[in-house]
Amino acid sequence: MGATPFHRSILEVRLLKHFDKPTDMRYDGTQDPQEHLTAFEARMNLEGVGDEVRCRAFPVTLAGPAIRWFNSLLQGSVAGFSDISRAFLAQFTTRIAKTKHPTNLLGVTQRTEETTRKYLDRFNDECLDIEGLTDSVASLCLTNGLLNEDFRKHLTTKPVWTMHEIQTVAKEYINDEEVSRIVAANKRQPSYNQPRQHSNGERQKKQVRDGGPSRAPRPPPWVRKFANYTPLTLPIIEVYQQIAEKGILSKPRPLKDRTGANKSLYCHYHKGYGHQTQDCFDLKDALEQAIRDGKLTEFSHLIREPRRPHRNHSDEGKTRSTKWRQEPEDNDHGLTVINVVTAKNTAPKSRSAHKKDAKVLAISSSPA
Repeated sequence: MGATPFHRSILEVRLLKHFDKPTDMRYDGTQDPQEHLTAFEARMNLEGVGDEVRCRAFPVTLAGPAIRWFNSLLQGSVAGFSDISRAFLAQFTTRIAKTKHPTNLLGVTQRTEETTRKYLDRFNDECLDIEGLTDSVASLCLTNGLLNEDFRKHLTTKPVWTMHEIQTVAKEYINDEEVSRIVAANKRQPSYNQPRQHSNGERQKKQVRDGGPSRAPRPPPWVRKFANYTPLTLPIIEVYQQIAEKGILSKPRPLKDRTGANKSLYCHYHKGYGHQTQDCFDLKDALEQAIRDGKLTEFSHLIREPRRPHRNHSDEGKTRSTKWRQEPEDNDHGLTVINVVTAKNTAPKSRSAHKKDAKVLAISSSPA
């Protein structure tokens, strides 16, 4: 057996067959040693192993400079896990993260173009690094850094808010803020269905203003692939969940790598963050393409039947009158109708003669 820092009493202990070695944990000397040590001990407590097994398992989690340090320890110098813990923390003490004070939260303020949702996410992340943080200090610092005036005024109506209460109340203000942003963006966005036609004079002015030929307008965030979309019987996210594993839809375009994408907005179609599945325009186009290609025949229950157009009552009346005029002569009840027309330029007649000429004569026709 080669040189080892373990005492003989540790080497004589056998590992149990069902023991799950922590090979998925790696420390290479660049992270916080206290965090690694805490995670390792939690794992060993879950396994329910003793001090000797902890000593035998700990070197498995080390890599790079950390494992070289362990192998350099004096032979037989480790008689228990406390020996490893003290030596490990002393060796990598410069990597221990400095504990943040609650006053550090005063420097976490909402940026000018930052949404309230992103600010709250960033503020919560900072709170995780502060030990002993109270709700009163957290709510005070959060209120101090808010730019949303309505939200800030609401928080001043109560002396102390818990972070859970703040998150619950914030949803209403975040939703209102996002709706306002969408409305403002739609007002700024030009209509791409009917582009404005510039006159020659306007085009020349624009060229002079830009210092050269006019640039092509920027395309909209989403260009509709189809003029009309087939209505569905269920929300688009539920339709996708039913057909996702069938291989019907085409592969989506890769999402752009946007730093700081909101992790609460996840798209199952793109399998990435940045927007929700029900708001995915690419999924909407892919579903419509699959419907038009006839790939959703076995999922016809997901497609809404188009409504039949209402018939025009005037047209219906015309149709009935046409049918009445075109009925066969068998419905005339055995009568032949003769219309008598008098000439316009004939000699003047008496009133009784005019009445006689205007009568419609009904002559009974014989079966022959």
